Amino acid sequence: MKGYSRIARRITVTLFATQSLVSAAFVASGTVGVIVGAQLSGNLAWAGVPSSVTQLGTACAALAVAATTDRIGRRWGLALGLAVGVLGTGLAVGAIVAGAFSLFLGGSVLLGVASAAIRLARFAAAEVHPPESRGRAISNVVIGGSVGSVVGPLLIGPSGRWAQQAGLNELAGPYLAALVILALASLVIFIWLRPDPRDVGRRIAEYHPETVVRQGPTRSVSQILRTPAAVVAVSAMVFSQVVMAMLTGVVSLYMKNHQHALTDISVVVSAHVFGMFAFSMVAGRLTDRWGRGPVILSGTATLVLACALAPLSPDVLPLSIALFLLGVGWNFCYVGGSTLLSDQLSSKERAKTQGANDFLIGLATAAASFGSGLMFAGTGYAAMGIMGTVASLVPMGLTGWWMARERRLAVAWPQLDTGKCTQKAGPVVLGCS
Repeated sequence: MKGYSRIARRITVTLFATQSLVSAAFVASGTVGVIVGAQLSGNLAWAGVPSSVTQLGTACAALAVAATTDRIGRRWGLALGLAVGVLGTGLAVGAIVAGAFSLFLGGSVLLGVASAAIRLARFAAAEVHPPESRGRAISNVVIGGSVGSVVGPLLIGPSGRWAQQAGLNELAGPYLAALVILALASLVIFIWLRPDPRDVGRRIAEYHPETVVRQGPTRSVSQILRTPAAVVAVSAMVFSQVVMAMLTGVVSLYMKNHQHALTDISVVVSAHVFGMFAFSMVAGRLTDRWGRGPVILSGTATLVLACALAPLSPDVLPLSIALFLLGVGWNFCYVGGSTLLSDQLSSKERAKTQGANDFLIGLATAAASFGSGLMFAGTGYAAMGIMGTVASLVPMGLTGWWMARERRLAVAWPQLDTGKCTQKAGPVVLGCS
């Protein structure tokens, strides 16, 4: 493995840089997207529709992007996915200028393709690392979003002013900035993601079989997703994403209704995105040290706290604290769940299962984004906090059940290899089932 460590570091650095750029682009455009949706549609209840459409695009593209990266390589697949996002931002700018809601939704769909591509980048980092450092590898890519949490909001005000100076709607500015950044990110992947992580991962599996957590025949996606560990991993990622989409999807509109300026809104969004990514390295190291289960449980508990705090006040400081905690909880669930899922897969099972996982995440998030607009228009922000709390309890309960189950198996059959692999669910090494 020593010969691969330098290659793995270079791949991880490239993916980190790309994650940083794409995060900045999505934060800048996504912050004003809900406002654009409300203005172009002329209906408050439709404010969350563009975000929902983006998530649907992400869901539908996840399987296709995963299959493409498995066929032509991670480098080409990720670069093409981000290039589609460039086209999407261009359509969004044109829609804002023309006042065409349907065209804006079309651009939002294409942005979902770029989102699907960058989400799969974390798994590309995982496949070039051994299990004992896989959590850190994923977190080192995800933490690139912390750069976006700082740069993205800083782009909103200046880009809006530049757009106004050019005679455009100020809301077109962040999308123009996103267009340039996504184009740059696509070039970074195409030029520097070498050698291809797909090929490196396969070589590692071939020449260092001891690093492959699971041995055995290739399973179907449905078989994999029915195993208890995979159920916990997927539920942690899906439900944490749903909770986050519900509370953040309309926060810009919520603050706008309380007479906050775009600069105030960008502060809250920045605090949230900073929470999403700033503690990634902590989450990754704890995932490798404590185990996957305890990190997921910590994340779900933080989500519950955030859901309780978010509706209490529309002021900048308390809302920033609540959404910061929401981001931290999501990060722990996302890193812990991604690592746990990676642990269950052989090299031939990775792309299709990871694509299916991100498809489910995108589908659930799309529903949450669409529902958030309807719920906010009908009941207000407080009801969304209650729903978020209920949703957070689902992965918390599943994770607790799985950890207890695995401990019982470890005690009852200490010599039994239940899944041809080992997995840390807690302080002891447990069998994957």
